[in-house]
Amino acid sequence: MIHADFTEFKETTGADPFTLQNKKLLKVFLQYGPVKARIGSMVAYQGDAHFEHGGSGGVSGFLKSKMTGEGVPIMDVTGSGEVFLANAAAEIQVMYLDNDQIWVNGANVLAYSASISSDIKMIGGAGAMAGGLYNVTLTGTGYVAITTDGPPLVLDVASAPTFADPQAVVMWTAGVQMNMKSDVSVKTFIGKGSGETFQMGFGGQGWVMIQPSEGVAQGSGAKSGLGF
Repeated sequence: MIHADFTEFKETTGADPFTLQNKKLLKVFLQYGPVKARIGSMVAYQGDAHFEHGGSGGVSGFLKSKMTGEGVPIMDVTGSGEVFLANAAAEIQVMYLDNDQIWVNGANVLAYSASISSDIKMIGGAGAMAGGLYNVTLTGTGYVAITTDGPPLVLDVASAPTFADPQAVVMWTAGVQMNMKSDVSVKTFIGKGSGETFQMGFGGQGWVMIQPSEGVAQGSGAKSGLGF
């Protein structure tokens, strides 16, 4: 017989459709409606749950996916049960959009309500970079879960000019303007990755979320992102 106290690991109950079980595991109640989730993110489910490949979003979506390299597929999750989602033990941040929009690094998207519309867009001033720089936009009303490599920090860009390594930027809110800043004079002294020469500059009104890591590449080439 096993004698162990699993109390601290018991499933967390809650009324929200997206409920964190801990910092790295999300429970989604499917009875509130279908969700979109990163393929491979399901670690368990209870009750009735169905998983289908999300597809490429039609011909235009397929072409955009090929052109941008944003090729990580999503799945449609439906049913009346509960599904548990995670991604490589990354920390999960849950937010609710109320007729709003956010820009997210595709590598950080975990799941979102099916009521949220998504697209892939080149971000401002990125055309000069080899292959361009692309992010996922999530627009509408519903829940969004994103991952961060460690505890994130949210910066108010209205308080001061704000700059960040592209590999550390997770997302920003509507009202924020972003432009790429190139500084070849410091290319070997700032940052640790491919963002050394380029920084993302932010202004306007809103928030930018960064993670304490430069290990996740922004959505360019074939390294990361979602296919819609």
